[in-house]
Amino acid sequence: MEARDVIKRPVLTERSYLLMQENKYTFLVDTRAHKTQIKQAIEEIFGVKVEKVNVMNYKAKFRRVGRHAGYTAKKRKAIVKLAEGQTIEGLFA
Repeated sequence: MEARDVIKRPVLTERSYLLMQENKYTFLVDTRAHKTQIKQAIEEIFGVKVEKVNVMNYKAKFRRVGRHAGYTAKKRKAIVKLAEGQTIEGLFA
């Protein structure tokens, strides 16, 4: 899997901004990606050293609009802790 396929987009929420003060960045990633792939992709794309990766899986939820029913897409979120002194500039401005 290519690095650009592993990382989908950054997660920009109030909690993710608080985590940035601890040098942790949050991304939505491909549901098939594992921790080492996520680490390699972040290091390749942003040119930083990753210290630790935590992942969370979110299952699909049942939703309906009128009589049409279906499921939302399942998601996988990664919180990446960078090495001391490393930052990702521009993306989370």
